[in-house]
Amino acid sequence: MSLQRAINGFSAVGRTAVCTACGVFLACAAAADTSKIETELSGRLAMEGRWFPNEAAHRGQRGGSLGLTAEPTLYLEHVDGGSFTITPHYRYDSADPDRTNADLREAYLLLYGELGDGEWEARLGVDRVFWGVAEFHHLVNIVNQVDLTDHPNEESRMGQLMAHLTWSADWGVLEFFAMPLHRERTLPGRRGRLRTGIPFDQRRVSYESAAGEWHVDLAARYSRSVGPLDVGVSVFDGTSREPSFEPKFQVMEVAPGNFIGVPVSLIPHYAQIRQYGLDAQLTIESWLIKLEAIRREGARNRGNMRNPAGREEDYAAFVGGVEYTFSGVLDSEADVSLLGEWSYDERGRRSPNRYQNDVFFASRLALNDVENTELIASVIADMDYSTRLLGFEAKRDLSDNWTATVEAAVMLDVDEKDVIYDTRRDGYVLLNATYSF
Repeated sequence: MSLQRAINGFSAVGRTAVCTACGVFLACAAAADTSKIETELSGRLAMEGRWFPNEAAHRGQRGGSLGLTAEPTLYLEHVDGGSFTITPHYRYDSADPDRTNADLREAYLLLYGELGDGEWEARLGVDRVFWGVAEFHHLVNIVNQVDLTDHPNEESRMGQLMAHLTWSADWGVLEFFAMPLHRERTLPGRRGRLRTGIPFDQRRVSYESAAGEWHVDLAARYSRSVGPLDVGVSVFDGTSREPSFEPKFQVMEVAPGNFIGVPVSLIPHYAQIRQYGLDAQLTIESWLIKLEAIRREGARNRGNMRNPAGREEDYAAFVGGVEYTFSGVLDSEADVSLLGEWSYDERGRRSPNRYQNDVFFASRLALNDVENTELIASVIADMDYSTRLLGFEAKRDLSDNWTATVEAAVMLDVDEKDVIYDTRRDGYVLLNATYSF
């Protein structure tokens, strides 16, 4: 996705959300006293370098890249109540033009007050919402679209235009969402690493809904903490955040009078789905027991030779595991956490999800020193295929403003039948320096 396309694809609603929220906030402030508005500017600037030791699997891909990310946040708050937050995001990448893009992560007006024995809160505009408790695969987290060009772990999320209403009291937290615009998933371009062998063509994206990207998605969630148990139940009805891919064929003559169709690109398709979700975490002394589970209707499964685009199949999936923390190891300030999780999709090998039957193990060392030093080592093993992935991350504060991160991903083995086979040569080393203000 080019920068111009990223801006054009979001500018209409982005400007509408920002102008509306700003207008409402400033109108309210003007009606009161503008001198009572408190302003705060924060954010981060990051420089990043990625190196891919192995030769690229596909033509046009490079062995490394340099990047720059800027994400400032402007926060305005009126002392009598109400606030406005705006967080633009820009990333530049030297190797993949589709990884250079801009986005509005946040641009929302926040209002709140009392309701009965509880409180209400309304967020109007562009915002980010997180659901879930798992460490390596967030099944229930469906409100915001994944920014896959930011990081392959699917943790980074794009801004979503929404009306988000919350009612909280002693009985729990009840949330409602209305989302009038679907965001397309950002995907690596032809020159980008960590992509499929057949390149994506996002110019021809298709939707199941006749309303296309303007279909109004609805969601609701109820959450509550009861002693050591935190639990949330949710429902989402609307356009899927996970695209399926329909191959575009080009007819080629392989011999005189002999023609075949050759796939030349993959066109993202977004189906209409309904998802029911459950997330829960139980804390027992040093133990954390975690569970995320979903039931999804209307999604497509993994395609095959007879049906490359896949077919509709309802399914259930879950990710569950435990985390145990050893505190004050060897009479020091350091903590060591051991984690284990299992992600399972009942579609098995018909699932387009790369975590269809995978186990995850990790160890995290937190020194709890002044520099906030943290080391994480992990392994992901596929139970259906021979795929094995290793991960390593080290993070340390260099000063009050600067943080350095070293990250490595190693593909020990990638099964040729696995959905990530095309990325088998894309293990990488990443260096990141972030300035926070």
